[in-house]
Amino acid sequence: MSKYYDPFMHSAEHLLNQTMVRIFNCQRCFSAHINKKKSKCDYYFDRPLTQEETKQIQAQVNEVIEQELPVTIDFISRNEAKNKVNIERVPDKEGLEKLRIVSMGNYDACPCIGPHVSSTNEIGHFKITTTGFENNVLRIRFKLDRPK
Repeated sequence: MSKYYDPFMHSAEHLLNQTMVRIFNCQRCFSAHINKKKSKCDYYFDRPLTQEETKQIQAQVNEVIEQELPVTIDFISRNEAKNKVNIERVPDKEGLEKLRIVSMGNYDACPCIGPHVSSTNEIGHFKITTTGFENNVLRIRFKLDRPK
């Protein structure tokens, strides 16, 4: 991996993605910019979020964080992964027979090469700072309130 991803923010991104999938039946974000202080995820979407929906997403992500779900990493065959997770964005490289799957309890599982926390309760409080909608793209900006 060529750039550093903060494990707390990166883990929060996974939870946000799964929350969007569960609430809106949409795909995971197609673009993300993950920084230690603030981050953003872009989703193909058909409208802006309402204030109530924004609060619902934030509340659900925080509920999952508080569940103290274990974050585990497994290496499984590409064929096995096809039946368990979406691998459309995983490059089809020769010799890449085992995929690294990051799971957060039973809430989320996806292929990923980035660093993560070992339990969701390490993430801190998730806060959506703003949302925007333009040209069928929903942008969600977020930060984490973490103890110093």
